Amino acid sequence: MALTPRLDLRQSQTLVMTPQLRQAIQLLQFNNMEAATFVEAELERNPLLERDESNDNPDLERAALDQTVQRTTTATDTAVAVQAETLPAEGAAPLDTDYSENYDAGGVSDGAPGMNRIEGSGGNQSFDGDDRGIDDLADTRKPLREYLGEQLRLSFNDPIDRMVGAHLIALLCPAGRLTAAPIDIATAMNLPLVRVEDVRHRMMGFDPPGLFARDLAECLAAQLREKNRLDPAMQILLDNLPLLAARETRKLMGLCGVDAEDMAEMIAEIRALDPKPAATYDSVPAPPVVPDILMRPNPDDTWTIELNPDTMPRVLVNERFYARIAPKAKKDEKIFLSERLASANWLVRSLQQRAQTILKVAAEIVRQQDAFLRHGVAYLRPLILRDIASAVELHESTVSRVTANKYIATPRGLYELKYFFTAALQSSTGGDTHSAEAVRHRIRALIDAEPANDIVSDDTLVTLLRKEGVDIARRTVAKYREALRIPSSVQRRREKAMHA
Repeated sequence: MALTPRLDLRQSQTLVMTPQLRQAIQLLQFNNMEAATFVEAELERNPLLERDESNDNPDLERAALDQTVQRTTTATDTAVAVQAETLPAEGAAPLDTDYSENYDAGGVSDGAPGMNRIEGSGGNQSFDGDDRGIDDLADTRKPLREYLGEQLRLSFNDPIDRMVGAHLIALLCPAGRLTAAPIDIATAMNLPLVRVEDVRHRMMGFDPPGLFARDLAECLAAQLREKNRLDPAMQILLDNLPLLAARETRKLMGLCGVDAEDMAEMIAEIRALDPKPAATYDSVPAPPVVPDILMRPNPDDTWTIELNPDTMPRVLVNERFYARIAPKAKKDEKIFLSERLASANWLVRSLQQRAQTILKVAAEIVRQQDAFLRHGVAYLRPLILRDIASAVELHESTVSRVTANKYIATPRGLYELKYFFTAALQSSTGGDTHSAEAVRHRIRALIDAEPANDIVSDDTLVTLLRKEGVDIARRTVAKYREALRIPSSVQRRREKAMHA
């Protein structure tokens, strides 16, 4: 065969990830707050985009951003109780209406002076117009190292002791312990170990107490010493913390020379202490979770699902601005405006498609988990991504992106969409499968109901669950119990025997 060059025409299909498609996928994975941040950046970048602040026709907007989910089960007393707690119908005046907020033509809201108005630049007499939030009024603490530095300057006059104290502050770990041994610190600073230890022991009394300790026992001892509760029995208990972790209360009672009642009080005092005083001091309050989806019951025993309007980004394409400046623009300016117009239209369509997809998936999840929403976690059904994907005719990866980092506000509380997806456990009677989350809830309920003289072991839990139709192995029960942070039957028996 001769090797000669030639030209061929071939057709093939390939999936190309364009920037627009990548943007749509990214928007779908964002929650409402992240999508709003992305839209804000696009508003600054694109002159043809503007924020939609109009609310001329809220009915049309609600029709586009909500869905009604039909109920899949029969009516129960729980459903009736939910209906009785719903808000009044639209148009009806609520019972707590404050008619003093109504508009009064020619009144104070129109500029007329009120009876209690104070003229001048002194401000407002009442606090009704104060727009500050509770976060603005909260007291903010200084950073821990700055706070310790102030205590160091007030507690030590000797410059060498202050230098040692500053070095100890620098060596604190996030939990409040020292990251180096005192002998290593003394060697590095060319000072006697006694002097370094003297400074360290004095600084262990700083606020918050328990800092600069070498281990957990010393940290707890410093806090008990601050409360004047470090007696010899408590010191022995701190020296045997591994026995306390193993709940060997009988051995600890013999070592400490106390009875069961005193031992229970000592353990309660230790549990009230802070094992990581620096972590709680410098901790930043967790931001509140804002729901992306809102859910409310209807009078006809159905659910209404809608996107949170307070966090839902809304933008418009300013086509009038484009039509006004495009004819007068130069060639390169027209290219720029055309690209910005196409990008703006694509963003608006992507946001609309994102909203519809999220509502479609959330509505199907609510329909599948209707029993849980009405009766509790014991009725949580096993659910996987494939079930929702086949029901709404989407790919599993799309459903995974929709349910990632998104929360729904239900009558039972605020839940992440991923919470409704749980593994299935087979039924021992050949009936319907059971949700793993519901089984964990049942395990906790059985352990909470156990009497002090009849502790339920893992084998007994297996027997009880199989009688209820759950085919489960002992190792699975142990895994679920450890995930719930419930001690073993031996440890629970020791604890309840001590309290008894």
